[in-house]
Amino acid sequence: MTIEARFLIDQGGFTLDVGLEIPSHGVTSLFGPSGCGKTTLLRAIAGLEYHAGGYLRIGDSIWQDEEHFIPPHRRPLGYVFQEASLFEHLSIRGNLEYGFKRISQSTRRISLNDAIELLEVSQLLERRPATLSGGEKQRVAIARALAVSPELLLLDEPLAAVDFDRKQDIIPYLESLHRELDIPIIHVSHQPEEVSRLADHLVLLESGRVVAAGDVHEVFTRLDLPLAAGSDAASVIEAVVANHDGPYQLTVLDFPGGRITMGRIKPAVGSAVRLRLAARDVSLTLEHQSGTSILNILPVTVDELKPLGDAQVIVRLLAGTVPILACITRKSADELDLKPGKSVFAQIKGIALLT
Repeated sequence: MTIEARFLIDQGGFTLDVGLEIPSHGVTSLFGPSGCGKTTLLRAIAGLEYHAGGYLRIGDSIWQDEEHFIPPHRRPLGYVFQEASLFEHLSIRGNLEYGFKRISQSTRRISLNDAIELLEVSQLLERRPATLSGGEKQRVAIARALAVSPELLLLDEPLAAVDFDRKQDIIPYLESLHRELDIPIIHVSHQPEEVSRLADHLVLLESGRVVAAGDVHEVFTRLDLPLAAGSDAASVIEAVVANHDGPYQLTVLDFPGGRITMGRIKPAVGSAVRLRLAARDVSLTLEHQSGTSILNILPVTVDELKPLGDAQVIVRLLAGTVPILACITRKSADELDLKPGKSVFAQIKGIALLT
């Protein structure tokens, strides 16, 4: 089952011309710089604006083609805007019940209590929106979107209007949507860290065109794309907690490319976690080093190299089948005589836990 969208939207000084097919499960992130067409595409998918010639299929259901256009109020979707846009004259309970009461019992797949519990807003129900923080408002907005039992959830930069600390509070709730609900989510962002934490599938937009689309692990490490060319270049790794080392307060994680040790984390043994490895924190050596403070040294194979300016090189490595990026100097690449297919060791100096 997939979601297929084709739109040609001419807005005068800007044209969105996209054709894409994405999974109808998990989180798909529309990613790119401001003004690249992310929100325009999301609004077209929601049906908030009619564009002749557009095509949208959600699984087996056609929402728009040459003969049909389902208006937004009849599309079984939830939409969360950058601003919470709550009804100020209603309590939080009233905001949540507004959409829930308009859904027939036969189409309800998410109970109101489930939405309340998932976003942990039960303590806010009798308050008015004006008394809530920005983070609380966004949690209510997400719960309200879920209360209509959507078949598709659209998130338009839901963290853009909150500060860093509030973002860290809200992201776990967005992650819980992914774990707990079998609803496809299309998420808009221009923040690499947010996308690397939430996305399963990534659509990279630039100037109204789709530059690339695919599995988030592959797109982040493609050297022909801008994601691997900036100072934030990183790889995303799925791992499982193998054990916790109590005396040293460390956690050991297994992934298809080997074993990684990092500072103690909370998830229990057997838990699946996502890690982010910054390219600048990965160095290379021809031999497995001893007598070093670096705990994580993995055998890898050079897959591809690309110059970054005059002084640096970005190297795509494979730890088994898992792609990892390393950013090193051009001098180091020459001295190591790096080339595709060469076996080396990756020394990982830093690891960030994403989930």
